[in-house]
Amino acid sequence: MTVSYTLEVAKVRFGGFTKLLFRWKGSIYKLLYKELLLFCGVYVFFSVLYRLMLTPKQQELFERIALYCDQFTNTSFIPVLFVLGTSRREQKYDRSFYVTLAFNRWWGQYTSFPLPDNLMMVVSGNVHGADEKGRLLRRTLMRYANLSSVLILRSISTRVHKRFPTLEHVVEAGFMTWHELKKLQSLHSDFNKYWMPLTWFANLASKARVEGRVRDDIALRLLTDELNNYRAKCSLLFHYDWISIPLVYTQVVTLAVYSFFAFSVIGRQFLNPDKGYKDHKIDLYVPVFTLLQFFFYAGWLKVGELIINPFGEDDDDFETNQLIDRNIQVSMLAVDDMYQNLAPLEKDKHWDQRRFSIPYTLSTAADSQTPAFKGSTFDMRMSPEDLELHKQKDSVGLLQGCSLTSLIDSSSHHLTENMDDDHHKQQTKIRIIVDANED
Repeated sequence: MTVSYTLEVAKVRFGGFTKLLFRWKGSIYKLLYKELLLFCGVYVFFSVLYRLMLTPKQQELFERIALYCDQFTNTSFIPVLFVLGTSRREQKYDRSFYVTLAFNRWWGQYTSFPLPDNLMMVVSGNVHGADEKGRLLRRTLMRYANLSSVLILRSISTRVHKRFPTLEHVVEAGFMTWHELKKLQSLHSDFNKYWMPLTWFANLASKARVEGRVRDDIALRLLTDELNNYRAKCSLLFHYDWISIPLVYTQVVTLAVYSFFAFSVIGRQFLNPDKGYKDHKIDLYVPVFTLLQFFFYAGWLKVGELIINPFGEDDDDFETNQLIDRNIQVSMLAVDDMYQNLAPLEKDKHWDQRRFSIPYTLSTAADSQTPAFKGSTFDMRMSPEDLELHKQKDSVGLLQGCSLTSLIDSSSHHLTENMDDDHHKQQTKIRIIVDANED
């Protein structure tokens, strides 16, 4: 199930995140410990081989190989940061790659999960009838919507497929009747038929409009719009499952990380300090920083592997079966038990009070003394000089001593002169053209 620690980090405190490091379920230790043990085992093997089993001449050859491998692991010949997480530009990490791409895909799949909440509100408010036919109509509409999500989740989630391995199991769970199963199987198609129950929904809603259960076309349009939104999410989940991150990208990232540590297992060996090799002044036996580097890089790769498909059975994968249970329960409650099931209208507690405050408990009483936020500039202080109005002297000077009538007469005079000049020029052009024609 999904590992939630939101309550534990609700308040910033000393060692808040540190406590999370000691969890096992859903932790990086659980994902990585096998690879880490393998790396440590191979490192110890080469260390024992170099120290105890090789001759001096063979040790010299091993040292040359180790120095050569270390040269490549300490440079950018194997661009682990580039292909795995970030690229380096001007000594700053600023461009995300594989893991960020996988995370965006993970978040997109989460936001695409089909939840019936909007649809059930529209059905409850616009499909009328307190009789048995009205109740049957509303429940059937929501059952079709939930059936569609079950069919799509069976196609992409291993947990849901194990719960409903066949369509007969879906019928036994109550999402579909045997007659509906025959209808579903009678339609021959080479593609996934998760959309069929939504088509039944649309046809049934149209029939309800004809019968007057849906009272106007606006309500029918609202039903159709919410249905299409629901269908779009089912379709998007299907395409997320169909179109993966390109395989070559995943292969390049995996090869980059594994080849880097394959060379590191030899290149990071502690060599004999008496021989004076560069950066081999001390023999620590245990490569602490190399192990940390493995933990971070290989762990980052494991994060991408975990979130690239959240519909599996890992600790942090989506709780699809629980979501199915929740969706069918709340949708049936909304359109059946809660249909026109309203409490009587009563005056609220503050009916006769124009201004009132809501009480606080003792643990939150201090919040009541906090002034309300009215805007960041609400209490900004200004000097008296800044409060004075600015006068545009140039504009005032041009208008001083001139009345409105004189300004209008002056403008009209200039306009008349311009029109006379244009007329005179036009007459001159006409005379020239006439004289030229006579010649």
